Amino acid sequence: MALPAPFDRLRLPLIGSPLFIVSGPELVIAQCKAGIVGSFPALNARPQTLLDEWLHQITEELAKHNREHPDRPAAPYAVNQIVHKSNDRVMADMATCEKWQVPMVITSLGAREEIFQAVRNWGGITMHDVINNRFAKKAIEKGADGLIPVAAGAGGHAGALSPFALMQEIREWFDGLVALSGSIANGYSILAAQAMRADFAYAGSAFIATKEANADQGYKEGIVGGDASGIVYTNLFTGVHGNYLRSSIEKAGLDPDNLPESDPSKMNFGSGGNTKAKAWKDIWGSGQGVGAVKSVGSVEDMVARFEREYHAAKDELAGKTVHKAWNS
Repeated sequence: MALPAPFDRLRLPLIGSPLFIVSGPELVIAQCKAGIVGSFPALNARPQTLLDEWLHQITEELAKHNREHPDRPAAPYAVNQIVHKSNDRVMADMATCEKWQVPMVITSLGAREEIFQAVRNWGGITMHDVINNRFAKKAIEKGADGLIPVAAGAGGHAGALSPFALMQEIREWFDGLVALSGSIANGYSILAAQAMRADFAYAGSAFIATKEANADQGYKEGIVGGDASGIVYTNLFTGVHGNYLRSSIEKAGLDPDNLPESDPSKMNFGSGGNTKAKAWKDIWGSGQGVGAVKSVGSVEDMVARFEREYHAAKDELAGKTVHKAWNS
């Protein structure tokens, strides 16, 4: 579908996904200035009053960029809300988002009509994380504007379904906004997401290995040195299944191949489940696409690489199409 303003001015059809602890104003501002949607979890701003300061900073810096660079305005930003009973500050965070008229709100772990309606009332867009078609239908029924299918291979909390299967089932009935998540770490995968009829690609793990990311240097190096075989899928650390760097699990003194199951009813995003190691702080989330990340650099450098690869993929596809037609 045609992207609504201001999302129709992106350099690439890409949303930088919200990364717990890692995403802050510096990363979001850099992503938006580079021409893609930047986002962060509201819970990263601690205490809650800090959220107001962050949104003020983001709004002012992007407005300044737009005044100075009218020929290449910044992309809009998004705030992620964890809509789960364990999050007792969600309504306070929503009030702050309303104050700053946040352009996009990404909701996770719960679909609530009043959240979707509130964002719509101030003119924003809501996108909801889903791991299967059933949850997708529930979210749209409750009023979400768009969906983020979190397919197999996505970093952090993720589903287990193939992106091909998930996109096919969703597009059978839904023609609204979709951002596909799952191993997006280069320009080729961004075009592939569009080929599967997604409006956006949704990438997170690659941006951990940037100078602007609020991540431990060891974490950034783990992303650069990682590949798909070094990713472990488990629900031990938060009660929700997710993908994590094997090296961080081993460093915590655990056996990645023999992890126990956690109790989903005791979901806790700051704990380490049945371990002393804390999710996100000691156990590092990562998607399976990190093999495409070869060094730590700036956000601008990474987006520029994505852009080159995206257009190269288009050119290669066009060349193969012409070649096939010539041989037919």
